[in-house]
Amino acid sequence: MTATSSPPNSPKLLDQIRQACRLRHFSRRTEDAYTHWARRFILHHGKRHPSELGSQDVTAFLADLADRRQVSASTQNQALCALLFLYRAVLRQPLHERLELPQPRPSTSLPVVLTRTEVRSVLGELSGVPHLVASLLYGSGMRLLECLALRAKDLDFERAEITVRRGKGRKDRMTMMPGSLTGLLRKHLDTVCDLHRRDLASGFGHVVLPDAFDRKDPHAAASWPWQFVFPAGRICRDPQWGRPTRFHLHESAVQRAFSAAVRRSGITKRASCHTLRHSFATHLLEDGYDIRTVQELLGHADVSTTMIYTHVLNRGGRGVRSPADRL
Repeated sequence: MTATSSPPNSPKLLDQIRQACRLRHFSRRTEDAYTHWARRFILHHGKRHPSELGSQDVTAFLADLADRRQVSASTQNQALCALLFLYRAVLRQPLHERLELPQPRPSTSLPVVLTRTEVRSVLGELSGVPHLVASLLYGSGMRLLECLALRAKDLDFERAEITVRRGKGRKDRMTMMPGSLTGLLRKHLDTVCDLHRRDLASGFGHVVLPDAFDRKDPHAAASWPWQFVFPAGRICRDPQWGRPTRFHLHESAVQRAFSAAVRRSGITKRASCHTLRHSFATHLLEDGYDIRTVQELLGHADVSTTMIYTHVLNRGGRGVRSPADRL
Protein backbone atom coordinates (compact mmCIF):
# COMPACT_ATOMS: atom_id res chain seq x y z
CA MET A 1 0.00 0.00 0.00
CA THR A 2 1.42 3.40 -1.00
CA ALA A 3 1.56 6.44 1.28
CA THR A 4 -1.31 8.13 -0.55
CA SER A 5 -3.67 5.16 -0.75
CA SER A 6 -6.26 4.64 1.97
CA PRO A 7 -7.78 1.52 3.49
CA PRO A 8 -11.48 0.87 2.75
CA ASN A 9 -12.69 2.11 6.15
CA SER A 10 -10.40 5.15 6.43
CA PRO A 11 -11.99 8.51 7.34
CA LYS A 12 -13.06 10.87 4.60
CA LEU A 13 -10.54 13.44 3.46
CA LEU A 14 -12.15 16.38 5.26
CA ASP A 15 -12.32 14.33 8.47
CA GLN A 16 -8.63 13.52 8.06
CA ILE A 17 -7.88 17.25 7.82
CA ARG A 18 -9.83 17.87 11.02
CA GLN A 19 -7.97 15.06 12.79
CA ALA A 20 -4.62 16.46 11.64
CA CYS A 21 -5.59 19.93 12.90
CA ARG A 22 -6.71 18.61 16.29
CA LEU A 23 -3.54 16.57 16.61
CA ARG A 24 -1.62 19.85 16.34
CA HIS A 25 -4.07 21.69 18.66
CA PHE A 26 -5.11 24.17 15.98
CA SER A 27 -8.04 26.42 16.78
CA ARG A 28 -11.54 25.59 15.58
CA ARG A 29 -11.35 28.59 13.24
CA THR A 30 -8.20 27.24 11.57
CA GLU A 31 -9.77 23.80 11.29
CA ASP A 32 -12.86 25.21 9.59
CA ALA A 33 -10.77 27.38 7.25
CA TYR A 34 -8.54 24.49 6.14
CA THR A 35 -11.48 22.18 5.42
CA HIS A 36 -13.24 25.03 3.58
CA TRP A 37 -10.33 25.60 1.20
CA ALA A 38 -9.79 21.87 0.64
CA ARG A 39 -13.46 21.57 -0.34
CA ARG A 40 -13.24 24.52 -2.72
CA PHE A 41 -10.04 23.12 -4.25
CA ILE A 42 -11.71 19.76 -4.90
CA LEU A 43 -14.82 21.37 -6.42
CA HIS A 44 -12.68 23.64 -8.61
CA HIS A 45 -11.07 20.57 -10.20
CA GLY A 46 -14.30 18.66 -10.85
CA LYS A 47 -14.39 16.74 -7.55
CA ARG A 48 -11.13 14.94 -8.28
CA HIS A 49 -9.25 13.64 -5.24
CA PRO A 50 -6.27 15.86 -4.31
CA SER A 51 -3.96 12.83 -4.44
CA GLU A 52 -4.59 12.80 -8.20
CA LEU A 53 -3.64 16.48 -8.49
CA GLY A 54 -0.30 18.20 -8.17
CA SER A 55 1.50 21.50 -7.82
CA GLN A 56 0.30 22.76 -11.19
CA ASP A 57 -3.32 22.23 -10.13
CA VAL A 58 -2.70 24.08 -6.87
CA THR A 59 -1.10 26.94 -8.83
CA ALA A 60 -4.08 27.05 -11.20
CA PHE A 61 -6.53 27.22 -8.28
CA LEU A 62 -4.65 30.03 -6.55
CA ALA A 63 -4.33 31.93 -9.82
CA ASP A 64 -8.09 31.60 -10.35
CA LEU A 65 -8.69 33.07 -6.89
CA ALA A 66 -6.53 36.08 -7.69
CA ASP A 67 -7.63 36.57 -11.31
CA ARG A 68 -11.30 35.64 -11.56
CA ARG A 69 -12.40 35.80 -7.92
CA GLN A 70 -10.18 38.84 -7.18
CA VAL A 71 -9.65 37.86 -3.56
CA SER A 72 -7.27 39.80 -1.32
CA ALA A 73 -3.66 38.75 -0.80
CA SER A 74 -4.41 37.60 2.76
CA THR A 75 -7.26 35.36 1.53
CA GLN A 76 -5.01 33.87 -1.14
CA ASN A 77 -2.32 33.28 1.47
CA GLN A 78 -4.83 31.48 3.68
CA ALA A 79 -5.83 29.20 0.80
CA LEU A 80 -2.16 28.50 0.05
CA CYS A 81 -1.43 27.58 3.68
CA ALA A 82 -4.47 25.30 3.78
CA LEU A 83 -3.41 23.41 0.65
CA LEU A 84 0.21 23.14 1.76
CA PHE A 85 -1.05 21.65 5.03
CA LEU A 86 -3.32 19.24 3.13
CA TYR A 87 -0.51 17.85 1.02
CA ARG A 88 2.13 17.86 3.76
CA ALA A 89 0.21 16.64 6.83
CA VAL A 90 -2.61 14.57 5.31
CA LEU A 91 -1.52 13.29 1.88
CA ARG A 92 2.22 13.18 2.73
CA GLN A 93 3.04 14.83 -0.62
CA PRO A 94 4.77 18.15 0.20
CA LEU A 95 4.36 20.77 -2.51
CA HIS A 96 6.32 23.76 -1.22
CA GLU A 97 9.46 22.88 -3.20
CA ARG A 98 7.59 22.55 -6.50
CA LEU A 99 5.06 25.38 -6.34
CA GLU A 100 5.70 27.91 -9.10
CA LEU A 101 3.33 30.58 -7.79
CA PRO A 102 5.10 33.20 -5.63
CA GLN A 103 3.57 33.74 -2.24
CA PRO A 104 1.52 36.95 -2.35
CA ARG A 105 2.51 39.76 -0.02
CA PRO A 106 -0.43 41.23 1.93
CA SER A 107 -0.87 44.97 1.69
CA THR A 108 -0.37 47.09 4.78
CA SER A 109 -3.49 49.05 5.66
CA LEU A 110 -4.20 51.33 8.59
CA PRO A 111 -6.90 50.18 11.02
CA VAL A 112 -10.21 51.99 11.25
CA VAL A 113 -10.41 53.98 14.50
CA LEU A 114 -13.43 55.70 16.01
CA THR A 115 -13.14 58.94 17.93
CA ARG A 116 -14.33 59.03 21.53
CA THR A 117 -17.47 60.87 20.43
CA GLU A 118 -18.17 58.24 17.79
CA VAL A 119 -17.64 55.41 20.29
CA ARG A 120 -20.09 57.09 22.67
CA SER A 121 -22.60 57.50 19.83
CA VAL A 122 -22.42 53.84 18.75
CA LEU A 123 -22.64 52.51 22.30
CA GLY A 124 -25.66 54.74 22.85
CA GLU A 125 -27.45 52.90 20.04
CA LEU A 126 -26.93 49.51 21.71
CA SER A 127 -28.76 47.91 24.62
CA GLY A 128 -28.76 44.71 26.64
CA VAL A 129 -26.03 42.12 26.18
CA PRO A 130 -24.66 43.61 22.88
CA HIS A 131 -24.16 46.92 24.69
CA LEU A 132 -22.29 45.22 27.54
CA VAL A 133 -20.11 43.20 25.15
CA ALA A 134 -19.26 46.24 23.00
CA SER A 135 -18.47 48.29 26.10
CA LEU A 136 -16.10 45.56 27.30
CA LEU A 137 -14.40 45.40 23.90
CA TYR A 138 -13.70 49.12 24.01
CA GLY A 139 -12.89 49.22 27.72
CA SER A 140 -10.49 46.26 27.78
CA GLY A 141 -9.17 45.83 24.24
CA MET A 142 -10.29 42.22 23.93
CA ARG A 143 -11.13 40.54 20.66
CA LEU A 144 -14.78 39.61 20.19
CA LEU A 145 -14.32 35.85 20.60
CA GLU A 146 -12.04 36.39 23.59
CA CYS A 147 -14.81 38.37 25.26
CA LEU A 148 -17.57 35.87 24.43
CA ALA A 149 -15.44 32.95 25.67
CA LEU A 150 -15.00 34.46 29.15
CA ARG A 151 -15.96 32.24 32.10
CA ALA A 152 -17.28 33.48 35.43
CA LYS A 153 -13.95 32.64 37.09
CA ASP A 154 -12.07 34.93 34.67
CA LEU A 155 -13.57 38.11 36.18
CA ASP A 156 -11.78 39.47 39.26
CA PHE A 157 -13.88 42.34 40.61
CA GLU A 158 -11.61 42.95 43.61
CA ARG A 159 -8.52 43.52 41.48
CA ALA A 160 -10.50 44.97 38.54
CA GLU A 161 -8.85 42.49 36.16
CA ILE A 162 -10.00 40.18 33.39
CA THR A 163 -8.05 37.04 32.52
CA VAL A 164 -8.16 36.21 28.82
CA ARG A 165 -7.72 32.45 28.46
CA ARG A 166 -6.39 30.80 25.29
CA GLY A 167 -6.46 33.96 23.22
CA LYS A 168 -4.97 34.28 19.77
CA GLY A 169 -1.96 31.97 19.59
CA ARG A 170 -3.32 30.00 22.59
CA LYS A 171 -1.85 32.57 24.98
CA ASP A 172 -3.26 33.79 28.30
CA ARG A 173 -3.02 37.43 29.35
CA MET A 174 -4.44 39.93 31.81
CA THR A 175 -6.33 43.07 30.91
CA MET A 176 -8.25 45.74 32.78
CA MET A 177 -11.87 45.63 33.91
CA PRO A 178 -13.45 49.07 33.32
CA GLY A 179 -14.71 50.47 36.61
CA SER A 180 -17.74 51.97 34.85
CA LEU A 181 -18.91 48.47 33.90
CA THR A 182 -18.50 46.78 37.30
CA GLY A 183 -22.13 47.32 38.34
CA LEU A 184 -23.49 46.16 34.96
CA LEU A 185 -21.27 43.08 35.02
CA ARG A 186 -22.35 42.09 38.53
CA LYS A 187 -26.01 42.49 37.61
CA HIS A 188 -25.50 40.52 34.40
CA LEU A 189 -23.75 37.69 36.25
CA ASP A 190 -26.67 37.46 38.68
CA THR A 191 -28.97 36.90 35.71
CA VAL A 192 -26.64 34.29 34.21
CA CYS A 193 -26.36 32.51 37.57
CA ASP A 194 -30.16 32.25 37.78
CA LEU A 195 -30.20 30.79 34.25
CA HIS A 196 -27.57 28.24 35.27
CA ARG A 197 -29.66 27.16 38.29
CA ARG A 198 -32.69 26.63 36.05
CA ASP A 199 -30.58 24.60 33.62
CA LEU A 200 -29.34 22.38 36.46
CA ALA A 201 -32.89 21.86 37.67
CA SER A 202 -33.83 20.76 34.13
CA GLY A 203 -31.00 18.23 33.97
CA PHE A 204 -28.61 20.38 31.93
CA GLY A 205 -26.16 23.08 33.05
CA HIS A 206 -22.96 21.50 31.68
CA VAL A 207 -20.53 23.50 29.55
CA VAL A 208 -17.67 22.61 27.21
CA LEU A 209 -14.31 22.44 28.99
CA PRO A 210 -10.85 22.91 27.44
CA ASP A 211 -8.75 19.88 26.53
CA ALA A 212 -9.41 16.90 28.86
CA PHE A 213 -10.28 18.88 31.97
CA ASP A 214 -13.67 17.16 32.23
CA ARG A 215 -11.84 13.90 32.99
CA LYS A 216 -9.57 15.56 35.56
CA ASP A 217 -12.52 17.19 37.32
CA PRO A 218 -15.86 15.53 36.41
CA HIS A 219 -17.84 18.11 38.40
CA ALA A 220 -16.30 21.20 36.79
CA ALA A 221 -18.60 21.25 33.75
CA ALA A 222 -21.66 21.88 35.93
CA SER A 223 -19.98 24.26 38.39
CA TRP A 224 -20.65 28.00 38.37
CA PRO A 225 -17.02 29.21 37.90
CA TRP A 226 -16.79 27.48 34.50
CA GLN A 227 -20.03 28.89 33.10
CA PHE A 228 -19.79 31.36 30.21
CA VAL A 229 -20.31 35.02 31.10
CA PHE A 230 -22.30 35.47 27.88
CA PRO A 231 -24.24 32.21 27.37
CA ALA A 232 -26.24 31.39 24.27
CA GLY A 233 -29.99 31.67 24.25
CA ARG A 234 -30.59 27.96 23.75
CA ILE A 235 -29.08 24.58 24.56
CA CYS A 236 -27.46 22.63 21.74
CA ARG A 237 -25.29 19.54 21.24
CA ASP A 238 -21.65 20.16 20.40
CA PRO A 239 -20.27 17.43 18.05
CA GLN A 240 -16.98 17.19 19.98
CA TRP A 241 -18.46 17.55 23.45
CA GLY A 242 -21.29 15.05 22.98
CA ARG A 243 -23.78 16.00 25.69
CA PRO A 244 -26.29 18.89 25.37
CA THR A 245 -24.68 22.13 26.49
CA ARG A 246 -25.24 25.88 26.55
CA PHE A 247 -22.36 27.33 24.56
CA HIS A 248 -21.38 31.00 24.60
CA LEU A 249 -23.26 33.60 22.58
CA HIS A 250 -22.49 33.42 18.86
CA GLU A 251 -20.37 36.28 17.58
CA SER A 252 -22.76 37.00 14.71
CA ALA A 253 -25.45 38.16 17.16
CA VAL A 254 -23.17 40.92 18.48
CA GLN A 255 -21.81 41.75 15.03
CA ARG A 256 -25.30 42.29 13.59
CA ALA A 257 -26.32 44.49 16.52
CA PHE A 258 -23.12 46.53 16.24
CA SER A 259 -23.47 47.04 12.48
CA ALA A 260 -27.04 48.23 12.96
CA ALA A 261 -25.90 50.63 15.70
CA VAL A 262 -23.22 52.10 13.41
CA ARG A 263 -25.82 52.72 10.69
CA ARG A 264 -28.23 54.36 13.13
CA SER A 265 -25.49 56.62 14.51
CA GLY A 266 -24.80 57.99 11.02
CA ILE A 267 -21.07 57.14 11.11
CA THR A 268 -19.66 56.62 7.62
CA LYS A 269 -16.55 54.72 8.71
CA ARG A 270 -16.38 50.98 7.95
CA ALA A 271 -16.54 50.05 11.61
CA SER A 272 -16.90 46.58 13.11
CA CYS A 273 -16.60 45.09 16.58
CA HIS A 274 -12.83 44.82 16.05
CA THR A 275 -12.74 48.59 15.48
CA LEU A 276 -13.38 49.00 19.22
CA ARG A 277 -10.09 47.18 19.92
CA HIS A 278 -8.26 49.56 17.56
CA SER A 279 -9.94 52.52 19.24
CA PHE A 280 -8.94 51.22 22.69
CA ALA A 281 -5.26 51.09 21.73
CA THR A 282 -5.26 54.46 19.95
CA HIS A 283 -7.01 56.28 22.79
CA LEU A 284 -4.58 54.83 25.36
CA LEU A 285 -1.66 56.17 23.32
CA GLU A 286 -3.41 59.51 23.04
CA ASP A 287 -3.66 59.58 26.83
CA GLY A 288 0.12 59.17 27.09
CA TYR A 289 0.46 55.51 28.07
CA ASP A 290 3.66 53.87 26.82
CA ILE A 291 3.47 51.50 23.91
CA ARG A 292 4.82 48.52 25.90
CA THR A 293 1.87 48.73 28.26
CA VAL A 294 -0.53 48.83 25.32
CA GLN A 295 1.29 45.87 23.77
CA GLU A 296 0.77 43.75 26.90
CA LEU A 297 -2.90 44.68 27.18
CA LEU A 298 -3.52 43.77 23.54
CA GLY A 299 -1.50 40.56 23.75
CA HIS A 300 0.77 41.35 20.78
CA ALA A 301 3.85 39.15 20.57
CA ASP A 302 5.87 41.86 18.83
CA VAL A 303 5.81 45.58 19.61
CA SER A 304 6.02 46.31 15.87
CA THR A 305 2.40 45.14 15.61
CA THR A 306 1.38 47.70 18.21
CA MET A 307 3.43 50.42 16.48
CA ILE A 308 0.80 50.72 13.75
CA TYR A 309 -1.35 52.76 16.15
CA THR A 310 1.31 55.45 16.28
CA HIS A 311 0.70 55.95 12.55
CA VAL A 312 -3.02 56.28 13.21
CA LEU A 313 -2.22 59.07 15.65
CA ASN A 314 -0.45 60.97 12.82
CA ARG A 315 2.28 62.05 15.21
CA GLY A 316 4.77 59.17 15.34
CA GLY A 317 7.15 59.04 18.25
CA ARG A 318 8.15 62.75 18.23
CA GLY A 319 4.79 64.48 17.82
CA VAL A 320 5.49 65.79 14.30
CA ARG A 321 3.25 68.67 13.17
CA SER A 322 2.51 69.53 9.58
CA PRO A 323 4.22 72.73 8.36
CA ALA A 324 0.88 73.81 6.93
CA ASP A 325 -0.46 74.14 10.46
CA ARG A 326 2.12 76.87 11.18
CA LEU A 327 1.16 79.16 8.30
